[in-house]
Amino acid sequence: MVRRADRLGAAVLAGLLLASALVGCAAKGESPSGLAAPVAVTDGSTDMPSDEVSGEPSPSVSAVESMGSAPSRSATPKPKPTKKPTRTAPKPRPVPKPPTETEVPPAPPKPAPSSCKPTYKGTQATRAQVKAALTDAANRTYWPVSAPDIKIPLNLLKATAWQESGWQSNIYACDGGVGLLQVMPDTATWMNQRFEKSYKIDDYQDNAYLGATYLAWATKYIGDMYFESDFRLDPALCTSELNSCLLNAVIAAYNFGHGAVAQEGKPLAIPNPSYVRNVRALMSECVCLAY
Repeated sequence: MVRRADRLGAAVLAGLLLASALVGCAAKGESPSGLAAPVAVTDGSTDMPSDEVSGEPSPSVSAVESMGSAPSRSATPKPKPTKKPTRTAPKPRPVPKPPTETEVPPAPPKPAPSSCKPTYKGTQATRAQVKAALTDAANRTYWPVSAPDIKIPLNLLKATAWQESGWQSNIYACDGGVGLLQVMPDTATWMNQRFEKSYKIDDYQDNAYLGATYLAWATKYIGDMYFESDFRLDPALCTSELNSCLLNAVIAAYNFGHGAVAQEGKPLAIPNPSYVRNVRALMSECVCLAY
């Protein structure tokens, strides 16, 4: 019996030593033979970037963001490049091209004496009627064949009428100007012939058409000569130089006549800067814009 007990004790001792050895091997990071190695659970692809210092996989961008941290630089979307304007306004030619319009309106008359006061005839149109007439005139196409893109901006027409007459449809100036846009009788006759119309200078609606027709004619005439037929009357195309854009030139021509602004062989001129500045200011600040 004593020998059996010794064998059992020896067997028990051997088992304890074996278990101790197995624990020691596992502690060194080696898997015991015959046991499956632990399997790492991954979410999706195993091609994860590793931290260069620790060698551990870097957390995903979504995981970082879910913890309230800023995403990595590589994950930050780059701002989209701002689209540059595809077309810029040409600078006025220092030497103009020959005019395409050979028939030109008559030169304006000499200024009337400052002591002369205007007169009034007929019935004054209401603001609503004037607004409707100017809006209709601005919506017309004056060069349907050769320059259909020429449009007279409504705020330009409103501002010019306010500068010329204060929207008084029945006013007659001492220098001969009539109505809303102070159209000269000789100029009205010429435009009716040139455009085959029969506008009446003393009718407020026709007066609006006559004024807009002259602005459209000057746009074509000066635009062809100095601006490579770019007929945009856009204030955004103007710089601090008054002769930098077609809009200023057309405003100047309405007041001083085309011949004082555009002459063959000479650079574009703005002989009446105060008038141009007044109309330009009225285009954005006139009380008439709200009528």
